[in-house]
Amino acid sequence: MSSSDQPEVFSTLGNDPDMVELIQEFVNALPERVKSIEAAVNANDLDTLRRLAHQLKGASGGYGFEVLGQAAASLEQSAKAASSVNQVTEQVQDFVSLCQRARVAPA
Repeated sequence: MSSSDQPEVFSTLGNDPDMVELIQEFVNALPERVKSIEAAVNANDLDTLRRLAHQLKGASGGYGFEVLGQAAASLEQSAKAASSVNQVTEQVQDFVSLCQRARVAPA
């Protein structure tokens, strides 16, 4: 199932006029973060994957994306426990899909 078949993920702060621009900047930066995550996976670099997941865990909640933060926390823990990236590949794909569906607020 492609990410376009999944529901969009909206910020819980997306209706706050003081936050909209900041949230949009966070959403706009997600594709670059996803590229970094994918690069870590391709390099079989669990330490970088764990660090990137940790960073997103911390940032996501502040922008109203609690579901992204929870998924990042889970990915971080899985990356800590894994002995190879192959053990977390499916979880990474699910997380990437979630990031690709992040939006500020419903249109």
